[in-house]
Amino acid sequence: MSSPKFATLRYTALRIGLFAVCFAVVWVLAYFRIIPLGVGNSNAIWLLLLAIVISAPLSFVLLRKQRDAMSEQIVAKVDRQKERLAANQSMEDRL
Repeated sequence: MSSPKFATLRYTALRIGLFAVCFAVVWVLAYFRIIPLGVGNSNAIWLLLLAIVISAPLSFVLLRKQRDAMSEQIVAKVDRQKERLAANQSMEDRL
């Protein structure tokens, strides 16, 4: 497993990649008229919304480990910031 330092970046990149794959699949299905193209000029919006709806639950299931690693990274960062804030407040109280 790669460094936990880049967990947020890795999760975001994988999430965007999963969306791109879903969009490509939806576009191919629409191109071959397997799914409807939309109404009037709404083709691009329809395909984008459909890709979002498909990729959201997939990312919830497929990217669980990356999301947990990102959560741990964020919690650790928030804890460090809280410790710094407490240390700074105690320094101010002494002065």
